[in-house]
Amino acid sequence: MSSLIPTTAYLIRAIHEWCVDNALTPHLLVKIDAQTRVPMAYVKNGEIVLNINYTAVKDLHIDNEAVVFSARFNGVAQHIYVPIGRVAGIFARENSQGMFFEVTDGSSPEPEKKAVAPQPAVAEASGARKSHLKVVK
Repeated sequence: MSSLIPTTAYLIRAIHEWCVDNALTPHLLVKIDAQTRVPMAYVKNGEIVLNINYTAVKDLHIDNEAVVFSARFNGVAQHIYVPIGRVAGIFARENSQGMFFEVTDGSSPEPEKKAVAPQPAVAEASGARKSHLKVVK
């Protein structure tokens, strides 16, 4: 039997669609590595939070391998490439609801999914109040 496709990309697409359907602003929390292509000037502590609302990006494509889009940073168009395995979470800016993932260094085929509250830096960056999410094991 061949290995199954990881569920991470499907969950990212679902939460993104849920945010858009509810007029919320979807944000990605990304852990940076050598394959990640983002503007490094906006990276803090090896992470970046990206607004992936259709009004903020152009040509958004989320497939089973990566999240790819173009966006303007300080007026300069940038091509963004985020491998699915580097996505630490997707959440709504307005209420911090979403899903967060354990990012691994590629040792396991699929990161473990956890519903957890965002790190304090994420909550501060998004201006959201404390999340009501809890760890589910």
